[in-house]
Amino acid sequence: MAARATWKELCMDTTDGETLGRFWAAVTGAEFRPDGEAGNVVAAMPGGGIAICRVPEEKSVKHRVHLDVHAGSIDDLVDLGAEVVLPQEESGFAFTVLRDPEGGEFCAFLRDDVPDYRMFQVVVDAVDADEIARWWGDVFAADLVPRPDPGWTSLEHVPGMPFERLTFQQVPEPKTVKNRIHWDVYSDLGEMEAAGARLLRARDDEIRWNVMCDPEGNEFCVFDPVVR
Repeated sequence: MAARATWKELCMDTTDGETLGRFWAAVTGAEFRPDGEAGNVVAAMPGGGIAICRVPEEKSVKHRVHLDVHAGSIDDLVDLGAEVVLPQEESGFAFTVLRDPEGGEFCAFLRDDVPDYRMFQVVVDAVDADEIARWWGDVFAADLVPRPDPGWTSLEHVPGMPFERLTFQQVPEPKTVKNRIHWDVYSDLGEMEAAGARLLRARDDEIRWNVMCDPEGNEFCVFDPVVR
């Protein structure tokens, strides 16, 4: 089946664009590109990146969407401004849980061979991880990869996505507030509505994209496909 959408970029809400933008540029090995009007953009890989978008709201709950990164050293991340929440040796998992300078949770996986671009995956909390992973798998025509641990399902080979995986993890709590991290896609509004997405805000004089949400309420933005 053909993909209904292709990846455009990640977007991260912030109350201080430059601080968070420079932090994530350094953490991921990306280039920081300031944009005084629209926020700050971290250019990551060709055709992708992290758009750092200024918002008035402070972070209020645990990130329902968070980033995982490759790292050579936890101390290096702390020197950049991260705070360790749960060290790997205490978590029992293969990662350390940290917070960025605005309190946003993320996980770091230590590697002997760290790639130039250090984004590993995006992880999304879900009430039904398998079902919402299958929904996005159909949208992207991506490979569905169940993880060894129950309640985890990943997507690989997402068209245009410049990192390895989009992973959904089962959690007991429902979504309560707008996600501070979301992704943008290239697609058609009608195509996404036909797939089961819901329109939250149509493009207007202020924005040139459609704001939508998936069946679990995760916000994402839809841009017209690029004509080449």
